[in-house]
Amino acid sequence: MNIASEAALAAARETFFSGKTLPEGLVPAPILRSWQRCADQGLHAGSTIRAEPMTAAELRALHEQNEALRLLSRSELVSLRTEARLTDSVVILTDSKGLVLDTAGSPEFAGRAAQVALRPGVAWSETSTGTNAIGTALAERRAIEVHGAEHFFEPHGILHCAASPIFDPYGKLAGVLDMSGHASAEHTHAMGLVRLAVEQIEHRFFNRAFDEMTVVRFHRSADLLGTAREGVLVFDGDKLVAGNRRALHLVGLDRKALRQSKREEIFEGAGLAIDRGELRARNGERYFAAVSQPRATPLHVTGTLPRAAKSARPSPLLTPQTRADLARAIRLVNAEIPLLIAGETGAGKEVFARHLAGLTNRAGKPFIAINCAALPESLIEAELFGYDAGAFTGAKKSGAKGLVQQAEGGILFLDEIGDMPLLLQSRLLRVLQDKEVAPLGGGTPQKADFVPVCATNRDLKAMVDAGTFRADLYFRIAQYTVTLPSLAELPDREDIVATLWSQLASAHGRLSEPVLARLAAHHWPGNYRELAGTLRAIAALSDPGTPITLADLPQTITTGTASPIIHDGNLGTLTESAMRRAVDLHRGNLSAAARALGIDRSTLYRRLLWKSRLDG
Repeated sequence: MNIASEAALAAARETFFSGKTLPEGLVPAPILRSWQRCADQGLHAGSTIRAEPMTAAELRALHEQNEALRLLSRSELVSLRTEARLTDSVVILTDSKGLVLDTAGSPEFAGRAAQVALRPGVAWSETSTGTNAIGTALAERRAIEVHGAEHFFEPHGILHCAASPIFDPYGKLAGVLDMSGHASAEHTHAMGLVRLAVEQIEHRFFNRAFDEMTVVRFHRSADLLGTAREGVLVFDGDKLVAGNRRALHLVGLDRKALRQSKREEIFEGAGLAIDRGELRARNGERYFAAVSQPRATPLHVTGTLPRAAKSARPSPLLTPQTRADLARAIRLVNAEIPLLIAGETGAGKEVFARHLAGLTNRAGKPFIAINCAALPESLIEAELFGYDAGAFTGAKKSGAKGLVQQAEGGILFLDEIGDMPLLLQSRLLRVLQDKEVAPLGGGTPQKADFVPVCATNRDLKAMVDAGTFRADLYFRIAQYTVTLPSLAELPDREDIVATLWSQLASAHGRLSEPVLARLAAHHWPGNYRELAGTLRAIAALSDPGTPITLADLPQTITTGTASPIIHDGNLGTLTESAMRRAVDLHRGNLSAAARALGIDRSTLYRRLLWKSRLDG
């Protein structure tokens, strides 16, 4: 906001708080409505804010009540934490009443934010803290930005906040995600990042609790099926009971339609019949779609992928060298010697580790996997080592057993070990050396019987040289390293594609030679993960028994646009030119470009944003 607009906003505040009528257009309409609501409640802009924090017991109860939301939002808090640190901001998750559940981001700004009560356990509804992005997003039920003096209370003028409400599948408010930073800084992309993260969270709601209902996933673009951009509607019998905002927008409905609309009012045809992977809506639009029928009902819907194929876990496809490594790895695990699995993103490191576990003398024992890059630093220690009752704010009354102890007698798989914070690396080293685990809170150390198997797509040796990974931990976990090859390195890709297709889509028969050859010729920067996902999508959009043709393949494969995009699977070495080239080749479609690069769309968005800020 420039000086002129700040002066205009200051004048608008003076006019409003003096009781005069404020002309339209001086402040955004949602801000003016919020100011009026605050004034009607008797709030005074110059008052001292008295935000009483919760007691430890109250905050613990709040966390338990919102455990599902916190779990579903965890990945987004991790993803946005880096961006928040770059912009000296904090990311905030609240419940449906505006009570702060978790924060992540810049420690420096968090200290200043605490001065205006931007911390866990404090209420940021309009009734408590006046006009602010969290409270106003709840009141308006829409995403909103509140900058500087647009806040009702004067002390909040130091903030720029961008927030979006989070709706559950039934259209009810579940919480709010907010990014707040200093008003003097530029926050051009904060709202875009928050909207994207909320879309991911809302999409994740549909991964659970709908097995007994009919779930329709659809979009105008086949490439967006299976992503957070797809529309999702859920039917209990014929009644529409749940859906995300994207789906409601696509078919021209609002949240009021939930539990009021019927299936035949939305889609044409009996029983959600899909023709060549497409579904026709009553509004005349045709969408690419996939339908999951209730678990108790045999699946007879044309064009959908059988449930068994959806959940099938492909067996590892091993080269002669990898088979030899597997034989050595079995002997090492049986001898309780740690193992490191290296390879590009999507190369099948966890699939290899699980297969290995089933062939050792620890088969049938726990296989506990944890992604070290997917947990906030504040949670990873408690997740790994457990905690005693009252060890920290929000801890369960009974305490909790850590993942290390849950792996008792089996294998602890630490994926993305290169992303483990340095402080945690030293603690993990002690656990590996002593084979004892002491929970947070000073509990008595307990003996632990497990074999660590770690995985990484990073060059840990280079990280050791750079001082970002402990040398002593590296030599402890990498006593033997198995390196999985990328798909691009393998000469027999046609056999690999054919084998994986038979595992994932046996009902569709064999692939024709032209289709097999084209799939094998693709570069597959996302390796097995990208290949398996593409094959699932092809099967979902095709009728069982109908031959797959080149026209059925995604455009990125038929045009060969992915071939020039080569990287080593390490996000740290992915060049800006490769990212820009991927976006250009996919005509600005970030989702398609991210898939070609083998990374998340949000990761690509943040990296390009970060690069542009460095250049600017």
